[in-house]
Amino acid sequence: MDEPQLPLLLHLADNCLVLGQRNAEWCGHAPVLEEDIALANHSLDLIGQSRLLYQYAAELMGKGETEDSLAYFRDAPAFRNFTLLELPHHGPLAPSGSSQRDFATTLVRNFLYGAWALGTWSSLAQCSDAQLAAIAAKAIKETTYHWQYAQDWVIRMGDGTDESQRRTQAALEHLMPYTQEFWMPLAHAQAAQNVGVALSGAQAQSEWSSRIDAVLQQACLKRPPDGGFVPSGNHGSHSEHLTYLLGDMQSLVRAHPKAVW
Repeated sequence: MDEPQLPLLLHLADNCLVLGQRNAEWCGHAPVLEEDIALANHSLDLIGQSRLLYQYAAELMGKGETEDSLAYFRDAPAFRNFTLLELPHHGPLAPSGSSQRDFATTLVRNFLYGAWALGTWSSLAQCSDAQLAAIAAKAIKETTYHWQYAQDWVIRMGDGTDESQRRTQAALEHLMPYTQEFWMPLAHAQAAQNVGVALSGAQAQSEWSSRIDAVLQQACLKRPPDGGFVPSGNHGSHSEHLTYLLGDMQSLVRAHPKAVW
């Protein structure tokens, strides 16, 4: 990779694509029709963001790379998304021990990531790379809505019934350790600095914490300790779940690589 922005572009694009794919798995399965449509629209927004980022990355890479080759023809170790985003829609138990989909787990994940993404896109909209700044400016509008939607549901579930609060608190305790990856030394840290932003610095972490703490207080939820397992998806070391996710997503185009749609 000769272009310094490439690690950052791929990290951001992989985040959007993987979370978009995960949220799309609710299509036809959400608790009510309105939420089914809402999560499908979130997925379309995220995949749209990934397309713009992959297109820019492919332009910089040359050598025949396209948005499709970057999305469909890279294996799991080449992806740089946060591990949080590839986890399934249920807690730490195997599917045989819990539901295949837990709405609280999905919404808490979107809540935690949305708070990070909102700060990240806001920073990148001011960066020195004009094309990345334009992508970020568009993404801010969509992410603001995603964040508002997720925080509204977290408050609604946390300050709801005993059952909804129990599930939301359990999801928070399950997922919070994975957010430590937001603040690890990142593979793309130098690329971010090259365009004039510090995405994983102390100020970014403080702003993220303030954003989620205010919502958790409203939701009557307890913030779990920040310690715990620290994943390293942004360095290419993923959970087993990403392999299965990519298998579902990539199987058709790999089976028919020369097909024209």
